[in-house]
Amino acid sequence: MKRGTLKGMDAGPLKDLTERAETLKAKVRARVEHPFHLIKNLSRHRKVRYKGLAKNRAQLEVLFGLADLVLARPALLA
Repeated sequence: MKRGTLKGMDAGPLKDLTERAETLKAKVRARVEHPFHLIKNLSRHRKVRYKGLAKNRAQLEVLFGLADLVLARPALLA
């Protein structure tokens, strides 16, 4: 939902419920998009080479696995 739409709503239970739903959606979106950020910026994987779709898929699976390790590093080092 656009921010202006939420701000324009009248105060009440519907607005509170909508704010809670938008907060939950934002949390999920942040958890899903963070590995993509790591792959694009840390691994510099911005373009896909179409020399072999199986190779591209394998490369992305490895990069996502490494991104998971980078995200879990603080817990693993503790």
